Amino acid sequence: MSEKKGIIQEFKEFINRGNVVDMAVGVVIGAAFKAIVDSVVADLISPIIGIIFKQDFSSLSVEINGSVFTYGNFIMAVINFLLVAIVLFAFVKAVNKMRDAKAKKAPKEEPAAPATKVCPYCKSEIAADAVKCPHCTSDVE
Repeated sequence: MSEKKGIIQEFKEFINRGNVVDMAVGVVIGAAFKAIVDSVVADLISPIIGIIFKQDFSSLSVEINGSVFTYGNFIMAVINFLLVAIVLFAFVKAVNKMRDAKAKKAPKEEPAAPATKVCPYCKSEIAADAVKCPHCTSDVE
């Protein structure tokens, strides 16, 4: 029974890791975003292209030897991909710009000076600002 508990506990730890949860949220948001972009392409872009070219691309097809090739759907898929790529590029660019602005505003922390140093004569650890070693009484720079 303890082996099952171990596996269940391991699984819970795996699921609760930040990366897994973040990835799951990203996939769900990506699916929702895809639905929005598909709607923009089908309901807005396609009609505009249809008005310009006097043709609805999604209905374009050719029949060869009884097989129907709907290349219009492919054209709309390419347009859909390009729209997603443009939006993602703009989003990543905006996030990077905000991150850079935040990094410039944040004060740069200098590494803290060491609190101790080693006496060159007796090799004991002494305070960094000490001028005399408390162990061997030597003068220290």
